[in-house]
Amino acid sequence: MPLSNMRDLLNKARAGNYAVGSFSVTNLESVMGVIAAAEEHRAPIIIQCAEPRLKCTPLSMLGPLMTAAASQASVPVAVHLDHGATLPCVREALDIGFTSVMLDASALPLEENIALVRRVVEMAKASGAAVEAEVGRVGRGEDGSDSPEEAASVADCFRMEETGIDALAVGIGNAHGLYAATPELRYDILEQLGGLKTHLVLHGGTGLTDEQFRRLIRLGMRKINIATDIFRAAALAGHSDNIFSNITAASDAVKAVTKRYIALFGSAGKAE
Repeated sequence: MPLSNMRDLLNKARAGNYAVGSFSVTNLESVMGVIAAAEEHRAPIIIQCAEPRLKCTPLSMLGPLMTAAASQASVPVAVHLDHGATLPCVREALDIGFTSVMLDASALPLEENIALVRRVVEMAKASGAAVEAEVGRVGRGEDGSDSPEEAASVADCFRMEETGIDALAVGIGNAHGLYAATPELRYDILEQLGGLKTHLVLHGGTGLTDEQFRRLIRLGMRKINIATDIFRAAALAGHSDNIFSNITAASDAVKAVTKRYIALFGSAGKAE
């Protein structure tokens, strides 16, 4: 089916009070595993790749693979650039056909963040692509760098909404990678964002408890990113001297992990 727009998937998730999983992919095995899980569960999903990780898998190669796989899926699949750090990378993703892009300027002062996000919103208009931004700081960089988390300001979230974005990642004590202990999340921030029209996004989903996920969804999280569990599943699978067996093992391992999250997020059976 045609590529789906993240905006449409999240609008339906809000109406149905569930979340859409946004799964990071790095190669053919992970793409195949994630989409196979979505098709088996009849769930809408988002597949994404992050700019800091593109040194290993260039966007010019990985991007067309992602869009081709999504267009051949029997369920709605949006293709997303996660943690875009530069405007040229955002432009490349849009040119490849990604249906949503993120510009992460959360390390900058708010006014600079807003100015850059406005530029991306304008860039995305021609194709109708959705746009995601970030307020506050999600702990640890997507590239594994030691970046401390910073709670989002509620006022800043409402300011960012004025840019015309479709989705907003908020820092609420969450972090990329593996948590040393179960994080103490700032649910109070989400409670104050109930009037936000922009869809809320959680980064750093790997390692949260099932109850934390359920509570986050009840409080309005509509897009939940999963990366580390996907990467670990693919890396730990296989290890035989038969490359084709390893490819199958990695894809199957990713599929199993993805199916669990789809069921947990409440999106199973929501494909149209």
